[in-house]
Amino acid sequence: MILRYFSFLALMSCCLLGCTAAKTSNTARTSTEQLLIANAVDQSLDKIDFTPFHGHEVFLNEKYIECVDKPYVVASVRHRILKAGGLLVDSADKSVVTVEIRSGAVGTFSSDSFLGLPEVVLPGVVTLPEIRIAEKKSQLGTAKLGIVAFETKSGRALGTGGMSLAQSQDNNWYLAGTGPFRSGELKEEIGNGTSGAAALKYSNVSHVVTFSPPNQLNEQIALDAVPIPKIDPASSEKEDSNPDWVKPAN
Repeated sequence: MILRYFSFLALMSCCLLGCTAAKTSNTARTSTEQLLIANAVDQSLDKIDFTPFHGHEVFLNEKYIECVDKPYVVASVRHRILKAGGLLVDSADKSVVTVEIRSGAVGTFSSDSFLGLPEVVLPGVVTLPEIRIAEKKSQLGTAKLGIVAFETKSGRALGTGGMSLAQSQDNNWYLAGTGPFRSGELKEEIGNGTSGAAALKYSNVSHVVTFSPPNQLNEQIALDAVPIPKIDPASSEKEDSNPDWVKPAN
């Protein structure tokens, strides 16, 4: 009886056995690498004040920049100029100000360290395997961007310009085969962008990227200009030449 019971279980196990195959693929560049560079570029541009370009036609000259993710760097600078109130034009002859950007370094660096015993090969065929008790894998993104601005017609420099340097780091810790335990600026950026209200469905999230319609933008520019009120000579003659605040007291 017992033999038949185990035979039945074995038969059922054979019938229930199956297999699963998982297929994964990776892009040529990891998202971590791209985020590290983008984060470093953003932090570098945060140190540059674009407000002096407010209300002026600006031509962005990008011929002196050559680096990885160049489109992102150029588009980010354009965004900063627009955000500051600058008016972008597509050629130098239409501009009042020319801005030139250059890259000193835009890239990543990786390091790997661990606490434990390295692999040891003994004479003969005996090999002692590597033992890692604690391990740290770090990747660092760096962006060093230079910028200069000058009057297009005269070529006179507008300020000293200069270089802006920033770094973004991603650390992954492993302890006794467990992990990773992450730290660094990249973890904070991802956490801020994917937690809280940002983790909700799109339909439930309020707009975080906003735009203004053209007519409203023109009204804002007019307000920023603070026009000088015009005085009508005809009406001013009818009014008392001495306002109340200069009349002698009774």
